[in-house]
Amino acid sequence: EKVWQLVADFCAIDQWAPGVHKCIASGGNQPGGTRVIVIGEEGGPEIHEELLKYDAEKMTYKYKITKTDNAILPVITYSAFFTVRDAGENMTEVEWRSGFYRAYPNNNPPPELNDEAAVKAVTGAYKSGLAALKALAEQ
Repeated sequence: EKVWQLVADFCAIDQWAPGVHKCIASGGNQPGGTRVIVIGEEGGPEIHEELLKYDAEKMTYKYKITKTDNAILPVITYSAFFTVRDAGENMTEVEWRSGFYRAYPNNNPPPELNDEAAVKAVTGAYKSGLAALKALAEQ
């Protein structure tokens, strides 16, 4: 419950994810709600996302990216699930998984838009975000 409370608001990502300067929400936690994540600093690159499903009882939501700056996140057709589960004995499991394609869909992508760059960017964001969330939950 404690971990879910930290992430239950679709736009709370600016409270726990490193590198997120701020989050601007519209529509709350209802499907169709949106958030604009500003990276780094005021006026920084933005990631636009839409909430597709939200289930507070099951502590899960699904969202997709509708627009991103490929210099910071070189992906397209990205959708993700974020789920919090009781793992017993005062333990919590957080699952953050996604499906996406590299930003350059054609053959011979430049290195900054290839498969490796896409996986590295998403994996890096997930690892740093989950580590920060864990540290915050343990306070």
